[in-house]
Amino acid sequence: MDLFENINLRDLFNNFAGYMGMNDLAYMIKAFIDISIVAWVVYKIIILVRETRAWQLIKGILLLLLATELTNVIGLKTINYLLKNVMQFLAIGGIVLFQPELRRALEKIGRNRFKDLLNFEEADSARIKTTAVIEEIVKACTDLSSKYIGALIVIERETKIGEIINTGTQVDSHVSSELIKNIFVPDTPLHDGAIVIRNNRIKAAACFLPLTENTNLSKELGTRHRAALGITEVSDSIAVVVSEESGKISFALNGGLTRNLTTDTLRKALNKNLLDGETNTKKLKIWRVKSK
Repeated sequence: MDLFENINLRDLFNNFAGYMGMNDLAYMIKAFIDISIVAWVVYKIIILVRETRAWQLIKGILLLLLATELTNVIGLKTINYLLKNVMQFLAIGGIVLFQPELRRALEKIGRNRFKDLLNFEEADSARIKTTAVIEEIVKACTDLSSKYIGALIVIERETKIGEIINTGTQVDSHVSSELIKNIFVPDTPLHDGAIVIRNNRIKAAACFLPLTENTNLSKELGTRHRAALGITEVSDSIAVVVSEESGKISFALNGGLTRNLTTDTLRKALNKNLLDGETNTKKLKIWRVKSK
């Protein structure tokens, strides 16, 4: 006890602070600014990357790094050697793999003003907004179907499709049935292509989608249906199609297509996948498109 009684806690703290350089107020301020800037830059990089499928690539690279370190600790020399060589190639190829994201990040930095970089939007009730968006989509599709006007609506979920959004005309508007119907009016500038909805907002119109690689499709399916299947094959997005020829409404998810939907069944399908967060295709009956 005598040993602890003789210890002066203030002197101990001062000695530790002096060793760490924290007794200098200017040093502490600079360290705080330094750490804050690095944290802010890392946060912004994550936000930019999460807007595209590059996020999946980064997660794959992180898993490879973890596997490399793990095999080194365990002592699996051959696997560790191979993984290290793979990582060297990835370090060089990373510039090529992430070229679109790097270019977009630099462009965004050049366009943004300082006050925009520090702007953080407050989150509202997402469920209420999503419900309202679903009703607007259902209403628009029902009206377009009755008038035999073709439409293609893509709803982004977890997998970001920023590269698809960038192919179209940027809109960034609230979702309304009136706007959706106006976009798909024939012979208007934005009617040819898809609209993409992200975070309950119409981000872009007249977007180009990848066509499905499935060759066993019915010949009665047009380009809109093939594009709807294509985007759901490369992402977890939902696609809603209104046929211009038949007026029928279709629902695409995970490379599957449900056709001949009514107003109620379309609403139920959207509610199940957007409100309930259902991603298991076994719980949603998807009828695979078969050839004639």
